[in-house]
Amino acid sequence: MKKLAIYGGLIITFLLSAGDFAHAQTKKKKGISQQGKGAIIGGAAGAVAGGLIGQDVKGAVIGGALGAGGGYVIGNEKRLSKEKKERAYRRSLKKKKKVN
Repeated sequence: MKKLAIYGGLIITFLLSAGDFAHAQTKKKKGISQQGKGAIIGGAAGAVAGGLIGQDVKGAVIGGALGAGGGYVIGNEKRLSKEKKERAYRRSLKKKKKVN
């Protein structure tokens, strides 16, 4: 009886979750944001630099935190700059359509 309950629960769990897997495959994957990329790269570089300069784990942790913060800010500025250029491009296309 115990095995029947376990197998029954596994089958029900599988059947209920199978629908979610099929739906999840149709969604478009999102990549890592510019801020996320900047934070990862900055954090890694900061941790290496902090470890080399500080000669211990404390320096690496501080360097990683500062690098991640700086990388996030740089990534955010990069994203804002890209969005600004895209808006300007779209405006120029609208103006060309009005002229023609």
